[in-house]
Amino acid sequence: MILVTGGAGFIGSNLVAALEDEGEHVVVCDRLGRGDKWKNLAKREVEDLIAPDDLDAFLAGPGGDVRYVFHMGAISATTETDADLVYETNVRLSQRIWRWCAAHEAPLVYASSAATYGDGSAGFDDDDSPEALTRLRPRNAYGWSKHVFDRWAVRRAREGREVPPQWVGLKFFNVYGPNEYHKGNMRSVVTKAYPAAVRGEPVTLFRSHHPDYPDGGQKRDFVYVRDCVDLMLWLHGSPGVSGIYNCGTGRA
Repeated sequence: MILVTGGAGFIGSNLVAALEDEGEHVVVCDRLGRGDKWKNLAKREVEDLIAPDDLDAFLAGPGGDVRYVFHMGAISATTETDADLVYETNVRLSQRIWRWCAAHEAPLVYASSAATYGDGSAGFDDDDSPEALTRLRPRNAYGWSKHVFDRWAVRRAREGREVPPQWVGLKFFNVYGPNEYHKGNMRSVVTKAYPAAVRGEPVTLFRSHHPDYPDGGQKRDFVYVRDCVDLMLWLHGSPGVSGIYNCGTGRA
């Protein structure tokens, strides 16, 4: 049995679909809310849907059969201003999942973020050494929370403390593709612009605040969600790989 937190979300639901296609039994941990997020799982056959508040109890009981964890769940809005809530969700919950995986010898793949790089002044190399991570300066609470957990995970691994048999943090860049419509204004630029582009209408891009780039001339790394899923499936079959890695095209 495989646990996917955030499994009804954008990246998570695409991963759930791929795992189901491979014959895996999947448990999803997520909140569906009152909107259309449920549609991301409408075609899927999952073992169970667990509310995040019930995750600890699930793992202490029937979740003991979980043999692999993909932790995609998080508060991912870069505009979220409740830093206490962001920390509790993105750091403390991740730490509890890490410790459970270590105690039960379950591999863990979790979602980090390219937001940890901040303005990019320290580069975008996926160097997970403590020295390299120290130089990064995230610019919002979301990126900061992901960076806090990355540093915590690396410290645990380097000190030889409780560590899952495989652990991987993926720094997702600008992911786009199916199942992100429920995200509202946090949808990718690609998804927002697509309807106008199909109609042959102009697409409005961001104004530039950097003297080296004209308006609309900024560069961002966009990666298709199914390419991200393919990477996670590869990691699932590559138990010897651990560490923190970029997940993008590298073509920005």
